[in-house]
Amino acid sequence: MSETEAAAPAPAATTERKPRRLRGHKKGAVTCCLASSARPGVVASSGEDGCLCWFDLRTKDVLLTIEAANKPISSMCFKPGNEDFVYVSAGNEIFSFDVRMGPQSKPLETYNYNRDEINQIAVSSKGFLAAADDSGDVKIVNTMQKCLYKRLREAHTSVSLFVICSSVQFIPWRPWTAITGGLDSKLAAWDFSKGRTLFSIDYGIKGLQIDYITSPELQNGSSSSSAGQCFNPAFVHSVSVSEEGILGGLFKVCAVARGDGAVDVVDLEYELAPAKSKGPSRGASSTMNSKATGLGDGTSGQTQVKRIHLDYTMGGHNAAVSCVAFSAFGEKGKFLVSGGNDALVKLWDWSKGFSSETDSNGELVLDIDVKKKVNWLCTTPTDSDNLIVCDTSKVVKVYNIP
Repeated sequence: MSETEAAAPAPAATTERKPRRLRGHKKGAVTCCLASSARPGVVASSGEDGCLCWFDLRTKDVLLTIEAANKPISSMCFKPGNEDFVYVSAGNEIFSFDVRMGPQSKPLETYNYNRDEINQIAVSSKGFLAAADDSGDVKIVNTMQKCLYKRLREAHTSVSLFVICSSVQFIPWRPWTAITGGLDSKLAAWDFSKGRTLFSIDYGIKGLQIDYITSPELQNGSSSSSAGQCFNPAFVHSVSVSEEGILGGLFKVCAVARGDGAVDVVDLEYELAPAKSKGPSRGASSTMNSKATGLGDGTSGQTQVKRIHLDYTMGGHNAAVSCVAFSAFGEKGKFLVSGGNDALVKLWDWSKGFSSETDSNGELVLDIDVKKKVNWLCTTPTDSDNLIVCDTSKVVKVYNIP
């Protein structure tokens, strides 16, 4: 039996778990959430109501609400090393707050270097603030000197109308490197000190039709939620970079949430290595199927897995994936959590896909039906109440992952 004819593994059964509901936002959807690493159990959220809410999972009520903006908040992040300090983006502006000042807290800093609506912000350990916007640009701000440091011009461009830069993250173990994703279906890494691209992966747009190919079960009237493949374009909606030292320091990777329902995990150290040390040239990522991508190391005849691809054939999403995050509970980084427009949250044992001893791309461990489209999610470093989900409602949902 050929690789493409091989039977797909049986997907994990979808479970319906009753979540805790955290109420604090007044109206609209909750857009983003963050879990404190310094204070386990403390969670912050932002919403379309322009408010920031703080919760302590040991209690029922919201601890603190700050009316941060008069428009929806699109993204938020803690200042590295000081989680009392938070940055938020609303429209084309960025505001910073010190939560110790309480509900009447006013912005300490305001930055408005972006010309279009900001989709995501991130702050590095060196104090650089990155903001990805709808124009395809990424602005890098030096928060120490309170000035624009660099503009990554047209970070994401396309011959189509889709030039939006949707996601940006810094790479912790490479303090001058940022990684971005966009609706041009590209993932790019940057030396932002020079404004230079280090590598780019093009997942490709093979037409802009929106289609849904169903399995025989659905064609026969069955209602299996895991059947079918999403054929939306492979837009990059979200990027998550692993922390340094996860799983014994064996992996330095990033996860990519794609519009075609797939989740990719990329070996960043391989992609960032000098080209001459990689051996044969890399193939176009848009040709990847549900199997892991093997890449020669240039020194032996062996194949080493450098990218893995988690899609519908493994029980993955059948609609666009909106968010991905590496687990903070248990053994840090062991699991990858993805949430999508199919109202499902999936837990992957992703590192199995990088093992040369298995013929697997990874294993779907858990599948949770959260009933509504997922906007964002994060995990906490606790044994319970460790999965936080923001969907299209005004409540934050908390799940237990065993």
